[in-house]
Amino acid sequence: MPNIVIVGTQWGDEGKGKMVDLFSEYANVIVRFQGGNNAGHTLVVKGEQVILHLIPSGILHPNKLCIIGNGVVVDPGVLIEEIEGLKEKGHFKDSENLKVSEEAHIIMPYHKTLDILRDKARKKGKIGTTGRGIGPAYEDKASRVGIRMGDLKDPKRLKERVNLALAEKNFIIKEYLGADPLNPDEMFEYLMALSDKVVGYITNTSLLLNKKIAEGASVMFEGAQGALLDVDHGTFPFVTSSHTVAGAAATGSGVGPTVIDGVYGITKAYTTRVGSGPFPTELSDEIGKRLQKKGAEFGATTGRRRRCGWFDAVAVGHSTRLNGLSGLIITKLDVLSGLDTLKICIGYKIDGEVRDDFPSDIPSLENAEPVYIELPGWKEEIDKARNFEELPKTARDYIGKIEEILGVPAAIISVGPDREDTIIIKNPFEE
Repeated sequence: MPNIVIVGTQWGDEGKGKMVDLFSEYANVIVRFQGGNNAGHTLVVKGEQVILHLIPSGILHPNKLCIIGNGVVVDPGVLIEEIEGLKEKGHFKDSENLKVSEEAHIIMPYHKTLDILRDKARKKGKIGTTGRGIGPAYEDKASRVGIRMGDLKDPKRLKERVNLALAEKNFIIKEYLGADPLNPDEMFEYLMALSDKVVGYITNTSLLLNKKIAEGASVMFEGAQGALLDVDHGTFPFVTSSHTVAGAAATGSGVGPTVIDGVYGITKAYTTRVGSGPFPTELSDEIGKRLQKKGAEFGATTGRRRRCGWFDAVAVGHSTRLNGLSGLIITKLDVLSGLDTLKICIGYKIDGEVRDDFPSDIPSLENAEPVYIELPGWKEEIDKARNFEELPKTARDYIGKIEEILGVPAAIISVGPDREDTIIIKNPFEE
């Protein structure tokens, strides 16, 4: 059975949750390999909306092993809320179906404090952080003062790690950011109060995952956010603090890259972005408002309105190259129904020169004027379509043009929010 990576190809919010939920039927193990609870996956299952922030969407399926990998930063309070919320709704009946890496780093209350205070101090240079403490947690991981989930099993070591971390953090909070210092004893007690509810899930997930693969299990690696938010390859500094591209699936879960058999990139049929940062195809007109309203473009985690624009093939082409895509999963095609004309950005005009590459510098992106091709739209609602031929010809042509520009075939097309509102051209898990 194949092992597949699912990644976002835009700035996140592409509909990964629905797709992971859909393909969890075919995978034995579902692994979240990066990010934190700054990302939210919204699913609609039999009319019920479920929003997940940390736990892989496969948890809604019985007898599936869900793993939160070492590349994730975990807010234990959020994790507990999510576990309890799922159980209240009748999901997640077997606690053995979830495992958390002992090497995953913990988001502490002081990380959230730093996140908010720093972004406030930037004033006009705000990144647009969610304030969830993600960046500071990854920062502590890189500087080797972070606290890991495995530390919850050893109270003595845990207290030492908290004291070490807060000695530095309190200096920054008080002297640089002008706020009240935090009490290390309170931080320790906070963790100890949560530890009993989470330690049963903590284990060596790399060992467990490799054992499952050796036994023939099929694995789906689930990323958060999108490739354009990757800390190296995205629109830096308006990015997240982890690696969101497919290569991070191996490092963020503790497997070798040779176990990965394919990478599928999820993209909306248009483009959205939440938060600050350049967005060349952004629409501030009535069409942009229409896409936002019809697509219900609000962040699952923050509730912030998503900025909307035409499909940007330059940006998705950048993601295609970074991820080595095997196929495309195109979502929210139904949102485009009713528009007379559709546009696809195929280049950027920067300083009088038309380019088809995605610039790495913010000034170039901010000054980029999109170069469009136009295609006819369609009037019909398409949410009942279940195979490609049932789509209007102009919708099929629109998909075909995206395939042609990117050089990658479409494997899945989503035509509505429900799991059933899906056209499967090629199932990644069927060899």
